[in-house]
Amino acid sequence: MPIEENEISEKSQGGTEQTKRGLAEKLPEGLLDDFQIICSRVREIEEDKIRIYWLHDLPEDPETNHLKDQASRERFHKLVFCGQWQYERYKNMLNIPYDQHSMVIDTPIETFTMDQVKKNFDRIDLVYTSTPQRGLALLVPVFIELAKQFPNIHLHVFSSYKIYGWDEADKQFEPLYKQLEEHPQATYYGFAPNEKVREVVSKAHIFAYPSIWLECNSRSLIEAMSAGLMCVHPNVGGLVDTSGGLNFQYQGHHDANTHANIFFQTLKHAVEIVAGEDIQNYLRLVKMYADNRFGWPKIAGQWTDLLEQMKAHYPDKKSRLLPQSKPAVFQYKT
Repeated sequence: MPIEENEISEKSQGGTEQTKRGLAEKLPEGLLDDFQIICSRVREIEEDKIRIYWLHDLPEDPETNHLKDQASRERFHKLVFCGQWQYERYKNMLNIPYDQHSMVIDTPIETFTMDQVKKNFDRIDLVYTSTPQRGLALLVPVFIELAKQFPNIHLHVFSSYKIYGWDEADKQFEPLYKQLEEHPQATYYGFAPNEKVREVVSKAHIFAYPSIWLECNSRSLIEAMSAGLMCVHPNVGGLVDTSGGLNFQYQGHHDANTHANIFFQTLKHAVEIVAGEDIQNYLRLVKMYADNRFGWPKIAGQWTDLLEQMKAHYPDKKSRLLPQSKPAVFQYKT
């Protein structure tokens, strides 16, 4: 298989898996035949293929930490990073050289059409569409307090480890899920197909994301921007680069209680102003940015160009062989 699956990814419907499967569908037929594209977790190396290591994790991850060794890096003809912040982190932490061996290609999405994102403001709908460890424990109590002041808001939560096939991991978050299920102004969906998520997101107004998790970027955030939502999130990890500094971004805090208070005030203000004409005009600009930067036409074109260039540079099996260890050179001591 040109784009590798492994024992973890084959059960997953997460963002990385959606992206790589989408790429395989978007590229010209047959273009991938000469390639082995490995996403994050290296299992086997195909020596007769052009090898691309497509990184979706952080350098702290044990599965990718091997890149600190030059010999490991040299097994691949290209390292592709999914975001600029992630690339900088690899350079700084693992001493990845700043050279032509690496490149950044953003995470792509299927953008929303303008007809899909027409808004009705009879009720203000908030959404959270990421896994629970990334900020749900902050969002739920903040929303419960906010709902006391705003009877016209409703929170939609799509969040479960079932997206990765890790059902057991949900147990620690069941008290949060129960609070949402019992709240009259909230709907908890658990895991749902991406089509259902997109349907709800397209009608929503605010992406409520008090992230406490370092991410390379956020596919959920990108989709929310394309859907015309006001995206409320802290300046943490790859979210700053992903957003282009255009969102309703706030200064986060390492202390959970302090962060929750900051998020409460920011989210409250967002609820108060999101229906304004000026804000809606601005969010159309943000949508245009997201669509042009992260839309499949651009990203698939970048991948096509890269693969065609590499195929020309490594035309046969001999040119793709793994580098051989150089024998030690004996030197006389004088």
